Amino acid sequence: MKEEIISIETVVSKMLIEKNLTISTAESCTGGLVSATLINYPGISSVFMEGCVTYSNESKINRLGVNPDTLKVYGAVSEETAREMAEGIAKNFDTNVAISTTGIAGPGGGTIDKPVGLVYIGIYINGKTTVNKYILKGNREDIRLRATKNAINDLRLRLLEL
Repeated sequence: MKEEIISIETVVSKMLIEKNLTISTAESCTGGLVSATLINYPGISSVFMEGCVTYSNESKINRLGVNPDTLKVYGAVSEETAREMAEGIAKNFDTNVAISTTGIAGPGGGTIDKPVGLVYIGIYINGKTTVNKYILKGNREDIRLRATKNAINDLRLRLLEL
């Protein structure tokens, strides 16, 4: 008998629906891929509220409420910004769950301190936010796809704790 392979987005979407947890996303480096991946699952519309691609600092401030001082002190690609992005989108759209992504997908833009492939993923669930840091390898497309899969898996792991 052949085993069926179930995608991670199917697993996460089912968990969100079964737990009746609404979700929103705030994406920078992934450019909407997290939202697009989640909405592959039929029925996700019962819990998926909104996805924002907040690429510029201005949109992070205006749409998500990221503190301008956070951006000045830590930069757009930082744990602090990822945290404020996740908390901001959850607050603005009144969702139980939020995912944020911010990073440097390349090929340019990297520095010694913040190399190409550096990605921060924020996961907000019912008032608690965690941020994971990744250094991902590959070209721009690879980094964006890997960041998306990591974001959805990070959410899966947090949902298992509930």
